[in-house]
Amino acid sequence: MDRTTRPYIFAWAMALLFYVLEYSTRSAPGVMIPQLEQGFGTNGVGIGSILGSYYYTYSITSLVAGLTLDRFGAKYVVPTGSCILGIGCLLFIFGSLETAYVARLLQGAGSAFAFTGAVYLASRGFSSNSLATAIGVTQSLGMLGGSAGQFVVGPLMQADYKWQTVWVFIGIASLIVSVGLVLITPRRPPALSVAAGGSWLGPYRTVLSNPQSYLCGIVSGLLFAPTTIGAMTWGVAFFETDRHFTYKAAVLAASIVPLGWAFGCPLMGWAADQIRLRKPVLIAGIVMMAATVIQLSFLPDLLPADLTLFIFGVASGVAMIPYTIIKEANPDNVKGSATGTINFIVFGVTALVGPVFASLFAKTLTSGNPVNHFQHASSFWLASVILAGLISILLRETGSGRAPLVRDNIAELRRIS
Repeated sequence: MDRTTRPYIFAWAMALLFYVLEYSTRSAPGVMIPQLEQGFGTNGVGIGSILGSYYYTYSITSLVAGLTLDRFGAKYVVPTGSCILGIGCLLFIFGSLETAYVARLLQGAGSAFAFTGAVYLASRGFSSNSLATAIGVTQSLGMLGGSAGQFVVGPLMQADYKWQTVWVFIGIASLIVSVGLVLITPRRPPALSVAAGGSWLGPYRTVLSNPQSYLCGIVSGLLFAPTTIGAMTWGVAFFETDRHFTYKAAVLAASIVPLGWAFGCPLMGWAADQIRLRKPVLIAGIVMMAATVIQLSFLPDLLPADLTLFIFGVASGVAMIPYTIIKEANPDNVKGSATGTINFIVFGVTALVGPVFASLFAKTLTSGNPVNHFQHASSFWLASVILAGLISILLRETGSGRAPLVRDNIAELRRIS
């Protein structure tokens, strides 16, 4: 750590708090669905629609976040996102469907700046030899927030705490973090600024002209969905209804997945840095994810469910590796836009998959054979993981241990861009 990178590392640490809070807003609703149904006067499908609206603005605003970071730096851009998140959380406590939709849209818009901003700051503070590990640590802290959003909030709901209290706490904390980010984040050095006459859309033109950018986003999106939608949103309801877990056991089971991811993200990033290759770790994690889904669904007595879900969470940490690949497959001056692009694609996939899953399986949760219902729902996520594995074969290796020909091809791409 030298004098030029130290301020960015401190700012990255503050952005991690923003990311923890942001992930809590994703996972907390999963343990309060009955309370939300009562509070907003709608059913599970209606609540799913409200909660899913988060991902629409998240995906779209990710593009704005990446562009503004490349254009202006992180000094005021990232704090603005934290402030918007805080406002959205506070607005969520009003008990009408209209304000609920607006609140979730604001939460999604503000949240888009959390991970994008943290990765942007990490890319300025860490060397390329440790970037995958730093990105893994970033996601790890987010997943700890996701786990806390279920593991901590669940008992509060069971103890009859008002669900509004959770959103007030997250909202106020987000506003405090916003102020801290303004005070800590360094200004963008003039040498890194985009030329005044440069095109606003130039960075995205560079990133989106690279086919590898799309592949990275699709692979990561298909790997994210089983955790963000399957475990963190619907996990408690499915374990309670289909597997007949108690509420406490269902909350624990669902929260184990993001907890495993908290370990898996830095571990998988570290492994990719150690072998200096990205794809072998990515594919190994995908195979492990598929194996755990099969075991949990069709051989449930082979291992305890909590252990299986923890292993699944650890393995799904490889969903972050495409975030490293996309940054290495594109020029250095579009780091923010590269992250914004992959976030847009990842959560665009999530926004599309979430309502499909809810329509196919959530509305039939209390009907039919629960064992078959759980297996069919799990098969949906198994298909997502397998498809990600097939597409990942098309990814170009970008690690420093890749073959010389690949290095030359990427260098030529960067020269042309």
